[in-house]
Amino acid sequence: MLLSLSIRDFVIVDRLELEFDTGFGTLTGETGAGKSILIDALALALGERADPGVVRVGKEKAEVAATFDLARLPAVSAWLAAQDLSVEDEAAPELILRRVVEAGGRSRAYINGSAATVQQLREVGEFLVDIHGQHAHQSLLRADAQRELLDTHGGLNELAKEVAAAWKTWRDLAKTLAAAEAGSAASLQERDMLAWQLKELEELDFQPAEWPELEAEQRRLAHAASLIEGAQFALAALSEGEGACESLLNRASERLADMAQVDAELAEGSAILHSAQAEISEVISLLRRYADRMEQDPERLRAIEARQESILTLARKHRVQPDDLPDLLIRLRQRHAELEAVADVEALGARTETARKTYADLAARLSAGRRKTAASLGAAVSEQMRQLALASGRFEVALTELKEGSANGGEQVEFRIAGLAANEARPLAKVASGGELSRISLALQVVASQTARVPTLIFDEVDVGIGGGVAEIVGRLLHQLGETRQVLCVTHLPQVAARADWHWQVSKSVENNGVSSHIAALDAEGRVEEVARMLGGVELTATTRQHARELLQIL
Repeated sequence: MLLSLSIRDFVIVDRLELEFDTGFGTLTGETGAGKSILIDALALALGERADPGVVRVGKEKAEVAATFDLARLPAVSAWLAAQDLSVEDEAAPELILRRVVEAGGRSRAYINGSAATVQQLREVGEFLVDIHGQHAHQSLLRADAQRELLDTHGGLNELAKEVAAAWKTWRDLAKTLAAAEAGSAASLQERDMLAWQLKELEELDFQPAEWPELEAEQRRLAHAASLIEGAQFALAALSEGEGACESLLNRASERLADMAQVDAELAEGSAILHSAQAEISEVISLLRRYADRMEQDPERLRAIEARQESILTLARKHRVQPDDLPDLLIRLRQRHAELEAVADVEALGARTETARKTYADLAARLSAGRRKTAASLGAAVSEQMRQLALASGRFEVALTELKEGSANGGEQVEFRIAGLAANEARPLAKVASGGELSRISLALQVVASQTARVPTLIFDEVDVGIGGGVAEIVGRLLHQLGETRQVLCVTHLPQVAARADWHWQVSKSVENNGVSSHIAALDAEGRVEEVARMLGGVELTATTRQHARELLQIL
């Protein structure tokens, strides 16, 4: 469950530290006081898109942190372990999601103090909170939203993903098969050309590191005579010629060593000269080994130059650099393999048929699951509609079969209502009025929430367009949900607020640093005053207070 929410410099909120309770809680206040800002802040911590406009005017950044109790959420603990994100106290595990949005637009995310991605926030948020927005009923008119709600309610989302992947595999193979059947002659010609090119490249047997090695050896052999002459000249000057520096250096070193025995100031110079002797000796040894190994080899030079010419010829032919020839060989092999597969139209046809059957089997399983879920969802929502003063209405989920199927399965999902404006079931958008649609949406959300895995449910003014006795029923339904889950509802209805286990009031004030929003937890008398305000407006009377007490006594 959600334990606390910390908000800093978010829209019109300066600083807020909120601690949440179990059961059903409500958030009320005047229009424009900032009731929905709390929901927006929590949504930001759960990975919603960051807008620099949420940063309070004059501030550098906005910061939101939400803390959750993980004691009964093993799935979240497993997810954290898979992401290499630690939990500090294993005995009382908590999860802290933090989001920072800078005025310049940069956004940063953290999970338990470790840097995280926004996608990770979204993933873990799906285990924790389900937010029903105040305009949720509008999305019910979209076919994709109806299908998603049905699949979610029936636990069919993973199967739906498998169906979509199988559809793509089948359709891609079908396109390849059609292209193979239509252009087999062109494919055969390309395949033959590739076979010849591959033969040339494979016979060349050019290795990735070969070109720089060939260039180095070619330079050495081409300049072999001058290299040998230079090595011999250096040897003569250093060691083997008349007046060679090695013998002169040895005599000088011996003389200086004797002098250092007399005057210690010459010891450093003697040591340096001795070191130079060692280095000169090392150079002489290197030159002798080089001179012994180095020889002119015209035949080897001609062979290397011929090899280079062969490589350059193929590189120019394919318009690539010599070093790129190995990569070219890999690409041509891949393309040739593709054409070989396409060339066998019969085998490709068999693969396509196998893919079609795989899709058909998965789609059939999805259809069976949807039929079962549609029946149970229709009955459950119809029951809730009766409680919400829509007793004449009947909710149905129609599944219309598609001849060839689709990436979304073998049928079209459509929510329908019977008994409101017509006896026969008709699409939701063509039957329900705005107020009716709000109540149907709430009925759907209540039913869906009963099977949801998340421990915290948030309803942001989903009771718009509802009043009177229906509002009391809405409050009772939310209170029932609060018996098994943590529920928070932002509402303008006193009948709903009165059924809450705990109550927060949002207010707005003008201060030196601008407009600020505040949230206060209400005690019993505070609740009476707030419910009375919701009932009677600014002027509170004894009658409205009495009415408020009567509503609260329902609890």
